[in-house]
Parts: sequence; C-alpha cells; structure tokens
Amino acid sequence: MTLEAKKIVVALLSVLFLLSLLVVAWIEGGKQRLVPQPPMELTVESEGCYECHKEKTPGIAAQWADSRHARLGVGCYECHQAKEGEVDGWKHEGRWIATVVTPGDCGRCHAAIQAEFEKSHHAKGGQILGSLDNVLGEIVEGPAATNLGCRQCHGSKIEFAKDPSGQIARGNEGKPLFDTATWPNSGIGRINPDGTLGSCGACHSRHRFAVAMSRRPESCGKCHMGPDHPQAEIYEESKHGIAFAVAVDQGLMSLEGEEWIVGRDYNAAPTCATCHMSATRTQPSTHDPGERISWTLRPEVSKHTEDWERKRERMRDVCSACHTPDWIDAHYRQYDAVVELYNEKFAKPGGRIMAALREAGVLTPTPFDEEIEWTWYFLWHHEGRRMRMGASMMGPDYTQWHGAFEVGHRFYEEFIPQARGLGEGKPQALAVLEEVMGSPEHAWKKGLDPKVREQLSDFYRKKYGQEVR
Repeated sequence: MTLEAKKIVVALLSVLFLLSLLVVAWIEGGKQRLVPQPPMELTVESEGCYECHKEKTPGIAAQWADSRHARLGVGCYECHQAKEGEVDGWKHEGRWIATVVTPGDCGRCHAAIQAEFEKSHHAKGGQILGSLDNVLGEIVEGPAATNLGCRQCHGSKIEFAKDPSGQIARGNEGKPLFDTATWPNSGIGRINPDGTLGSCGACHSRHRFAVAMSRRPESCGKCHMGPDHPQAEIYEESKHGIAFAVAVDQGLMSLEGEEWIVGRDYNAAPTCATCHMSATRTQPSTHDPGERISWTLRPEVSKHTEDWERKRERMRDVCSACHTPDWIDAHYRQYDAVVELYNEKFAKPGGRIMAALREAGVLTPTPFDEEIEWTWYFLWHHEGRRMRMGASMMGPDYTQWHGAFEVGHRFYEEFIPQARGLGEGKPQALAVLEEVMGSPEHAWKKGLDPKVREQLSDFYRKKYGQEVR
C-alpha cells in the first residue's frame, strides 16, 4: 500500500471515528433531554411520586425534572397536596392530594404574584359565562363548541360528575370524577373548586413551568388571535414581531433570566410580555397586564381605563427603552385618533340607532334573531376591534383593510340599509337615523364635494388616464 493510500485510509477512519462520537453524543444528549436527572434532595412524599410517575407518565415526570421547581426541590406533593375533606381531594398512596392545582396552591410560595393576578382581567375571564358572547356560544352554536372553544381560553367553572344519588361521583381510591364538559380546562379565568380564579398553567404550561415559554408571543396567541381579537397576527405583521422573528433566528435574543429587563438584558425586540408584564429599568414585572393599558378596546365604544394616565406612563416607560419621547408622543396621537374616529363616526352613532330601533319595538329581546343584530355584532366585535387593536400595536393592515375598511363597508352597505328598512313606519327611529346620516362625516353618501371630486379626477387622469365616474 502506498503512502498516499495509507493517508486516505487514516483520513477515512478518522472521519468514521468522529461520526461515531457525534452519534453517541446525540443519543446520550437525547436521553438527557427525555429523562432529566431528578434534584439531589426531595421530600419523602415527592420522591415517591417521582419514582412512580417516571414509569407511569414519563412525559410529565421528565418535564418536571427539567424545571426550576425540581432544581429547588419543589416536587409533586408540594403542589398537589390537599387537606382531608377538600372537595377535589382524595387519599392516594396514603396521602391526600388533589388533581387541580389552583392559584391558591401556587400562592403558598408566590403570594405577591397571586395577588397581582387576582385583580387582573385575566382572572375574571370566566365571567364570559353570563355575556352576549356566551349566549352566542351556548345557544346559537351549541355547548360542545363552547366547551372546547370559549371556555378553553376564558375558563369554565370546574364541576364534578354526580352519581345517581346526586353526590360527587368517585372512582378508584375515592378519586372525585369531574364533569367532562368542564375538565380538562386551563382557561385563564377558570373558576376552581377552592373558589380561586384562574390557571397559572394557562401561560406557564405545567409541569416544566419554563419562564421562556411564557415570554414567547405564541403563548399569548393561544387566546389572543382570530377575527375578534387578532393580537398575535397584528404582532407578527408589526415591526416588533418581525424584529423578534429575525432576532430569534440569528440567536440575538434570550428569553431566559430572573428579571429580564428590556434595554438591559435584551434589546433586539419586544414580545407581548415585554410590553404588558415584564420588568423595565424603573418598574417591576406584573401579573396584571391591565396595569399598562390606557384604552379598553373590547366593547362597542372604547373608553379610557380607570387611572389611564398613570397606566399610559407605565407603557411609555417600556417604549422608552427603544424610542424617543417625541416618537412615543406621535404614536399615541395616531393611536388615540383612530380610536376616537371609530367611536365618534361609527360606534356611538350605531349604538344610538340600535337603541332607537329597540325603543320602537322592532327588535325582540332575543339576541341574534334579527339580521341587524348580527351586522352590528360583526361591526363592533370583529371589524371594530381589529381597527382599534391594529392601531394600538402598529399593525397597518389590521388598522386599515381588516379594520377601518370593513367597518365602513359594514356600516354603510349593510347596517344603515337594514336600519332604514326596520325603521319604516317608526318616525322616531327614522329621525335618529336621518340625524346620524346628516352629520358632516357621513355627508359624502349624498355626493362628494365638487372640489374633492375634481381633485380625484385630476389624480386619476394624470396617473391612469381615467375619469372618476
């Protein structure tokens, strides 16, 4: 064998050896990822849980073992322990435990966070059960759709299955059985058996409870997306969302860290958590996202939130990590102008017309049994929200084409004609309608001002060689 051939053989053997090392490393690394090592010290109760569940439910055991809880020695029993007689508790392997871990349980260690969460709108998400949205879900659509739709974001009241005597039905070891229409459920405003509100797992996802997961925009997107509140989609199209996607791809941004302060620990891009919950250089983190919101964009007509000036200053503080005061001022002027445009041109006049029709007796008390009720609902609940939310988060397509354009079309081409038809023979209702449509902002429906028409015609002649007809 020539010297050259020997060199080639040695090179090939070296490559094969390197590949074998990489394969072994990958296999061992995979094992470590799938079955993390438990912490050095656990309570006797939790050690027993872990040893059993790493065989019965290895996924859950591995997720927990890879958590910060595990590294601190906080195990299964510390979270799931129950007192004898608790409604959702039962005696398992000689100890009382509960299936549902509530904010009250988490609050044993995280009392300040629980207190912040309790006063948030998130905690009150389950109040949808008595709203117009719930009528639409429960009655018009059907309960099964509501159980796996509305309630999985808003939360449901956790109920128990009943035996023939009307008592809580129980399975092995006396374990209480849940009403499957209400469980499983990780809705943010879940109404728990112990009376507490909410589910920490809605954002933090049991059993790993990774802080990085709760800071990713996708975690919020579980609920904040879709035609009536598309914050996830608006974020993705905004410069903030684009910057985040690029930063993650290029490894420029970490979602880890105890404090995670914008402008200090990271600066490539903000996420939902950055603006609404995470710490800044001058304010701590909060589990009440409403602490930085100055408009409520959910209802038919937007209103400033309580103590809105202070809340706006808190949000401005977040913005100041990357933007100048002049830029922030200009953004809020643009945002406020869109909200006020929607309120004054469409929402308030539309509300007046709907009230006049009800007073005239042409609408029944039953919601959604007249076409105009659907039209009005789409206008404020879908298009109107998109218009306002797009403006708040700098999403131009949602402000305009998914928002203002569709609001205008719905208002002029559907809502007003339907209202006029229903108002025939009802002078008071028609008077309100004509007063609304006679205001300056709607006067264009009677014909464009000659000067405006000439400007349009001149533009089209020069650019396209066409006349405005």
